[in-house]
Amino acid sequence: MKKQLLIPLFGMTMFAHADMATLYLKNACNSCHGMYGEGMGASPRLQGQREEVLLRRLKDLQNGKTRSAFGTIMISFAKSLDENETIEMAKYLSTMKKVIPKERYEHDSFDNTGDGSS
Repeated sequence: MKKQLLIPLFGMTMFAHADMATLYLKNACNSCHGMYGEGMGASPRLQGQREEVLLRRLKDLQNGKTRSAFGTIMISFAKSLDENETIEMAKYLSTMKKVIPKERYEHDSFDNTGDGSS
């Protein structure tokens, strides 16, 4: 704990951000909301949402309020966050950016002639 007190405020923010990225993956948020919060199927996009909107939604979920039957699963996830984690998660989610990976299939043996059979 003493080490944390010596870290400047900027450093604590960076650690909190990293902790939220870990928590996002640990809680398997990416399995429904996508690796970058881009949303999938019935799961809403979190990426690029305003921090205050995300914070309000997390607090609503913590109070058992959801907008859809699909949202009921989120209540337990939201309730597992303490007050600081709730605030930090809203900040983290609001800053998520989709990283566009390099071509996945950059490999000599692949070509664009179909299914690869000769």
